[in-house]
Amino acid sequence: MGGGSMEDDQVTWRERWGRFRNHWAGRWAVDLLLVAVVFLGVTAFQARGLLGSGEPAPDFKLSALQGDPVHLAALKGKKVLLVFWAPWCGVCGAESDNVAAVHEAYADDDGVEVISVALGYEGVDSVKRFVAEHDVTYPVLLGNRDVQRAYQVNSFPTAYVISASGEVEDTMVGYTTRVGMQARLAL
Repeated sequence: MGGGSMEDDQVTWRERWGRFRNHWAGRWAVDLLLVAVVFLGVTAFQARGLLGSGEPAPDFKLSALQGDPVHLAALKGKKVLLVFWAPWCGVCGAESDNVAAVHEAYADDDGVEVISVALGYEGVDSVKRFVAEHDVTYPVLLGNRDVQRAYQVNSFPTAYVISASGEVEDTMVGYTTRVGMQARLAL
């Protein structure tokens, strides 16, 4: 009646762990846990140094690929999804459909703007090629090193949700789904 020694308990634990690891569900569970830990670690590493929630979003005025320059200060009163990307970034290309879907979903919402900023490009032609190859329909601004430094963008894609009052609400680094973007805009 519970009189087993500590060694008996340890053997039992080891045996249980061995059986768990040898069962297919146990292997899957451990593997998924390992993948989740690595994913969260990489995401945290990539997000280091980004502007924090509640910090003022740095203002900028950038030329648009399609149309007039955009001044961030002019968008005060609206929530802004600001996506930074590079033409050479494969993940950015994969994510562009998600950004387009979010832009389309909020097209009739006067309270939300979806804007992208191209960085790390070798010329406007490389940005135009990316836009053509990925059928980009959302606004594309031509960023520069000052904006990249101000937003502390170290990897692509990086996105910020900026509140109607002009403060950082949330950040996203790496591939983000349409649902993930919309959820962050809704919060």
